[in-house]
Amino acid sequence: MLNPYLNFDGNCEEAFKHYEKVLGAKVQALFRNADAPPEMPYPPERKDKIMHGSITIDGQVLMASDVPPEYFQKPQGFAVSLTVKDPVEAAQKFASLVEGGSVTMPFGKTFWSKGFGMGFDRFGIPWMINCPAEGY
Repeated sequence: MLNPYLNFDGNCEEAFKHYEKVLGAKVQALFRNADAPPEMPYPPERKDKIMHGSITIDGQVLMASDVPPEYFQKPQGFAVSLTVKDPVEAAQKFASLVEGGSVTMPFGKTFWSKGFGMGFDRFGIPWMINCPAEGY
């Protein structure tokens, strides 16, 4: 099994709520720093940050956490790819997902798909939404 693991800059829970709303994700787990045993210390100001979380989107698992600020790096060099069978639904999910973020390739028909788009959500996570054509 291969699952992406995203690192957020303190807004993992907000991102998960957004993914619930726009992608139909289901939160499976949200463990906060405050849930950790005493032998796993954390700065008091980070007690409500997410140590580990997971959601499912169409049965696929996406995991994430709020990394300490000194370890956070802006996401680059990858994209989370989501395949949606219906082109209307794919276009809607793409538009909702990148709202407040940026579009790098507008959603539209391609030679391999009924619709495809790329962009960043408002949390800085790169996404690709694909609605494959028959045979691809």
